[in-house]
Amino acid sequence: MWPTRTHSLAVIVLLFTFAVVLSACAGDDGESQQPSEPPSSRTTEPPAAAGAELAGVKAFLGGHTEKLAGFTEEFGTLAARYYELAEAENFDLDALWARQNRTVGPLLEQMKAAWVEGNPYYERMEGIVAGTPSLAEYDVIIDAGSSAAEDPESAVPFDLTLPDGTVLEQPGNLFNLTEGALWGTLPEQIGRLGAPADLDGNGETEFGEVLPDPGLLLAASNTFERFAGELEEAGAAWEPTPSDAFTAIVVMVPTMSEYFGQWKVSRFVAGDAAGSEAFNVVSRLSDIHDILTGLEVIYEGVEPAVGRLDEDRAAQTRRELSDLRAFIAQLYERETAGKRFTAEQADVLGSEAQERATAIAGQVSQAAAQLGVEIEQ
Repeated sequence: MWPTRTHSLAVIVLLFTFAVVLSACAGDDGESQQPSEPPSSRTTEPPAAAGAELAGVKAFLGGHTEKLAGFTEEFGTLAARYYELAEAENFDLDALWARQNRTVGPLLEQMKAAWVEGNPYYERMEGIVAGTPSLAEYDVIIDAGSSAAEDPESAVPFDLTLPDGTVLEQPGNLFNLTEGALWGTLPEQIGRLGAPADLDGNGETEFGEVLPDPGLLLAASNTFERFAGELEEAGAAWEPTPSDAFTAIVVMVPTMSEYFGQWKVSRFVAGDAAGSEAFNVVSRLSDIHDILTGLEVIYEGVEPAVGRLDEDRAAQTRRELSDLRAFIAQLYERETAGKRFTAEQADVLGSEAQERATAIAGQVSQAAAQLGVEIEQ
């Protein structure tokens, strides 16, 4: 099964839990609760939330959507060059490698380097995109959606049309498609697995040594560029509200167990026995750290409003969020220094991270309720 980056089930459970807790805490004992005003009729944020300062959140998003669009444009240019080289050999990948290896090898290395550099451009803004209802579909398309073959309910909302006219129906998100094409980890149902090649010339074909299917890579890169451009435009038009910011934190912080589960089955923990077809190139620990970096930016925007309720509590939440990111950073540093964590350790560490994250989300959710800010579900 191709691992996805979706958070829907965990989010629904957590939001339901927070709703039960907050409803029990709302109001004084014996005081009747007035029905809330329908969200659609609200024209302004509650006055208590006016202290939120969200210009920095919008600027952070804009800077990263611009970088992502630039990466996808460069990646598309390289994919088109690879397609042209393959077309000149009538798409015979063995002939392509035999005759053009001095060109193709460096070109593929350049594409892989660009992909690795481009990955954090999205991960750092994922907390904003995936956590904001008006932007969340782009997270499904770019980074979280499954294929229809794996899970129709969480599948991406697009088909991929290859240059030869073949249509891959809802094939999965664009980071998974491009990673799988470049490193040879596409699911078999995609049917465009490319051809193994000894790219480094050491006499062995190792992980990542593959000639990607040129048509799939070109179609995926073109589609990636299109949606990255759309996200950039949507981000520029977006005017963040306190509801957006509080929702993003409550939805996205408590997803640690899912991320650690994906890390556990990747090559970074399981090695050659990995059962994962994604997250094998950039460690999920790096992704988690990047996501939390963006979520800290969001919290900086709402902390002034939370501080109006209780400055000490607002500062405590900030420290706990920073400490969670530092915890992940320490794990990633150990991993990059050569530490190979076991599956059992991944479970324990994931449980600790999830416990911390759930507490943080609960604090922010409670503050939102006291401020009268709606958490969108």
